[in-house]
Amino acid sequence: MAIEPGSALDVVVQIASASESVPASASLQAWVASALERETAATLTLRVVDEAESSELNRRYRAGSGPTNVLSFPPGDSFPTAGDELPMLGDIVICAPVLEREAADQGKALEAHWAHICVHGALHLAGFDHEAEAAAEVMEAREVEILRSLGFPDPYIAAG
Repeated sequence: MAIEPGSALDVVVQIASASESVPASASLQAWVASALERETAATLTLRVVDEAESSELNRRYRAGSGPTNVLSFPPGDSFPTAGDELPMLGDIVICAPVLEREAADQGKALEAHWAHICVHGALHLAGFDHEAEAAAEVMEAREVEILRSLGFPDPYIAAG
């Protein structure tokens, strides 16, 4: 069962981007929560950034170059919590300008692409990955299922 924002999952949203396309925090929180099944209380941070911060994080933690649409950092990569704080699920970092370009290049509705990238990042924190073809198929099927439940189209079908 997916949890609702504010119940067992606390999604802390940080907007560090100049982009005007960033959806409302409540939407970001709901999209992330839709991908995570929680029976015990926990917290995660969703940070929306511009290209410079995304590039630096990608270089420092993933040995990548340039900005990327989303980075997910599981709890081992996150700051430890104090004893009285909720357990940390991790951090999701979304680069707004990259996401905007992708949506335009792929002919996708911007809100649908935001939802997809939030779900994608959250599934990484839940242990899904797309390194091997079989794992990618499982992750993509879960993304499609979640996005359909939210009223969004399949993100893997090319826009007409």
